[in-house]
Amino acid sequence: MFADLQRPSSELFKKSHDPDDRKMGEMVGGEASDYDDAEIIIIGCPQDEGVRRNNGRVGAAAAPDKIRQVLYQLTSPAELTTGRVVDLGNIKIADTLEETHEIHSKVVAKILAANKRLIVLGGGNDISYPDCLGLSKVHKNILAINIDSHFDVRENEVRNSGTPYRQLLEENIIQPENFFELAIQPFANSDIYWKYLKSKKVSIYTLEQLREHGIEKTLCAILDKNKSEAIFWGFDIDSVRSADAPGVSASYSTGLTSEEILSIAAIAGRDARSKILEISEVNPTYDIDNKTARLAARIVICYLCSLAQQKRA
Repeated sequence: MFADLQRPSSELFKKSHDPDDRKMGEMVGGEASDYDDAEIIIIGCPQDEGVRRNNGRVGAAAAPDKIRQVLYQLTSPAELTTGRVVDLGNIKIADTLEETHEIHSKVVAKILAANKRLIVLGGGNDISYPDCLGLSKVHKNILAINIDSHFDVRENEVRNSGTPYRQLLEENIIQPENFFELAIQPFANSDIYWKYLKSKKVSIYTLEQLREHGIEKTLCAILDKNKSEAIFWGFDIDSVRSADAPGVSASYSTGLTSEEILSIAAIAGRDARSKILEISEVNPTYDIDNKTARLAARIVICYLCSLAQQKRA
């Protein structure tokens, strides 16, 4: 597994000059030797070939290390303890997207089989396919939640950032009754794909419906009712409005607020079945003052703090 990963640069792990102000870079381990004792693993997938194939704005390949750069400069919350989280670095990118996905899914499966949780930093949203594929090799009953402006169920001959959930559904890796599309923006999706998901009886909550019903109420109802043994959370950052997240592959002025998506991250961390939290479509090329990368970093911290609280409960 380690041969398929490029170790993170030691320069990313920032250290504080103030012993009373410990940084995340001091709390997160970065060596292969830290792996066995870790409970949560961070990996990145620095590619945007799927975005390019989908005619999107390229640049997401730089996101994993940009998110790390911001994350490891932040102050570590009191809930987090040294050694619990280890960053194994980035998946080594192969010659084709298909080969990269194959490597990625194998790494994911090995980490999860070791009874660890996983945080995945993309990259394009096509990584949802190998993430869920890897999860399915360890857990046979998966709940998949896509927080996104888009359905990502395009029917294309060549896989891309718009096809992952179609692949997962058609290959029976996830079951329609265990798949939820949240924060969808109707103007960003074809009626053909609405009909496809409805025919599959996939549950869809538009941004308007999510707010009308209440984010926490909606998610708690989904989680309480669903008896799946493992949960995948896909956080496509283009679900957030451009005022809060300008640096994404597809930007919209409407969307979740930063507070709303952080509340979802906290809910994800409260459920013991959560196995993968994936962040995709951060695009540093179009970011402003690292605003989007900072939001992604805060999602990670919010999730980690919620996991820590859940463990103590």
